[in-house]
Amino acid sequence: MTIERKFIDNSTIKLKISRYLSKELVKAGFSRVEIQKTPVLTRITVYVLNPGRVIGRAGHTIDTLTENIKKKFSVENPQINVMEIENKMLEPMLVARDIAEKFERGLNARRVIQGSLRIVMENGALGAEIIASGKLAAKGARGKTIRKSVGYIPKAGNVTELVREAHTTSYPKYGAIGVRVRIVPPGTVFPDREVKKLAIPKSILNA
Repeated sequence: MTIERKFIDNSTIKLKISRYLSKELVKAGFSRVEIQKTPVLTRITVYVLNPGRVIGRAGHTIDTLTENIKKKFSVENPQINVMEIENKMLEPMLVARDIAEKFERGLNARRVIQGSLRIVMENGALGAEIIASGKLAAKGARGKTIRKSVGYIPKAGNVTELVREAHTTSYPKYGAIGVRVRIVPPGTVFPDREVKKLAIPKSILNA
């Protein structure tokens, strides 16, 4: 029970840190965070579009973030490493935010989702799934869900840890829309099967 409790606590802390950094580093293009605890320190790797905004002048910003994480989440000896994102179209959080912004501009939800899937797959993803739930039509319409996927996306077992996932919320005039994006990045190796890049369906390719 103690081991299970510690595992849950670690997951909860990671989620809280991720939410904190996503708010603090939105202008830096925050995408995701990886946390590795060692006997000496807690290594926090932050993936962003603009590392300079995280580091700040003379390292002031990163020093403040480190101190805040230490105090807010009781993390022992945190060390923040900043990594620049190589391809933003393979980062679920950035893709989700882009979709959310297009929803807020009033663009057609189904076309936005299909177009985003096409671009993600064209950038080498082995699989991608986008789910949008909420007020996807005009004012007064009932809430509904649109789910589109291409390629291989595992839904159960330890292999789901190899899938990058993010969620955000869009706020158009007619109501909130939840946007969830899952991406299997290129080069991912699954222990139970060999996954090859698939041809993009015509319905997605022509979006």
